[in-house]
Amino acid sequence: MGKVKTKLQVQVKKRDGSGDNSEYYEGTFDAIKKIVQDEGIAGLYSGIEGSLLGVASTNFAYFYWYSVVRSLAANYTGSNEHSTAAELSMGAVAGALAQLFTIPIAVITTRQQTQPKGERKGIFETAKEVIESDDGWSGLWRGLKASLVLVVNPSITYGAYERLRVVLFGGRASLKPWEAFLLGALSKSLATIATQPLIVAKVGLQSRPPPERKGVHFKTFGEVMAYIVEHEGPLALFKGIGPQIIKGILVQGVLMMAKERIELLFKILFAYIKLAKQKRLERLSQQVKERLRPVAADVAEKAKDALPLQEVGEEEVEVVWAFASRAIPGAFGYMVDIMFWRDTKVYQASSG
Repeated sequence: MGKVKTKLQVQVKKRDGSGDNSEYYEGTFDAIKKIVQDEGIAGLYSGIEGSLLGVASTNFAYFYWYSVVRSLAANYTGSNEHSTAAELSMGAVAGALAQLFTIPIAVITTRQQTQPKGERKGIFETAKEVIESDDGWSGLWRGLKASLVLVVNPSITYGAYERLRVVLFGGRASLKPWEAFLLGALSKSLATIATQPLIVAKVGLQSRPPPERKGVHFKTFGEVMAYIVEHEGPLALFKGIGPQIIKGILVQGVLMMAKERIELLFKILFAYIKLAKQKRLERLSQQVKERLRPVAADVAEKAKDALPLQEVGEEEVEVVWAFASRAIPGAFGYMVDIMFWRDTKVYQASSG
């Protein structure tokens, strides 16, 4: 689907029907059919190495920076609950930071997917081609401005995900796999529809220029959009949205389903560790009490023997001994309980 949507987004068809449109793809299935006829099944997977690397690195970078930004926000506000605007802002910041590190992979992948059959190159050869062009090393960051604007896509996705979780499933902390998949698919579809014109413009910036431009690259995404509207009409800004949504549904649905399962496993693991720690502290407390009880009783016995019988009556001695035999072990037990309670609270505070 990545190859198909890229092909659909970079093609240009004259509005008046002029020009050679024999290579024009009428839609998703027409593109698949023509690519298979021309390049074989393998043609649908050209650039897959860069695509897989891009998906893995982009999602890793996004989740990493998102967790960092969210932690900083929680420390600043003292709360993990944030408004929709705050969620979108944090997602945008995380997305922008992730794009700075991963956009070269996107540029290389786009070039690979738009290379003719006889000119296919690997990741490093394609990167070398980009670097040796007029743009130099900066060519690996072509479309950075559009990509930075497009950080609203994942922020819309995850913001919509959290809101739809509340609307559809009452904000439950744990979701079933199909529920997480559904939320991921719906949220990604909404984000894709909202940002599709920018996605098309970004692909235009990162791919080879159309033949009509005689090798002259687009400079801005506004220039790409103006060119598309002039030659194909406004609706062409949404070309390739079908495979774009299908790809987003599959990737985001599976991603969020896996994310929910992994989060649940970590919660179970941390709960088990916390319970094991608490039980261990309880056992230690009981052992200390049992060891101190004979010592306390011995102290009480010695206190009884040390009382001068000639100054007090035997009945008073029995009363004092009875009180000491109960009070001293109780005091030791109370001290142990206090220490156990303190350690438990310290542990709970550090773990949660």
